[in-house]
Amino acid sequence: MSEENNATGGAARPVGKRQRSGASTTSSASYEAKRVVNVDDSSVRDDKPGGGPTRFVPEVVSEMGKVVWPTAKQMVQYTIVVFAFLFVLTALVWSIDTVATMGVEAVLTP
Repeated sequence: MSEENNATGGAARPVGKRQRSGASTTSSASYEAKRVVNVDDSSVRDDKPGGGPTRFVPEVVSEMGKVVWPTAKQMVQYTIVVFAFLFVLTALVWSIDTVATMGVEAVLTP
């Protein structure tokens, strides 16, 4: 790419997203607006970590409403993948165990 720029008479330019010198993409006003302000009001705070059991159940219900549940077809596919993975890992562990056993027997038997 730099050869093309030099061939046309232009200077080599950097490639990619870079900030031009002197041009800021973030102003100090927008930075200050995004700044988090800590509230030190004791009436807002709960004494119990997590808000206590009275807030737990409604939060669980609201979070369960956000869950995207898989379809029956997806569950069958996921189950098949899990069983295939278990089969492969079981075969791998069995083969390593068999080879190790044969190696130990070969070393220990005269």
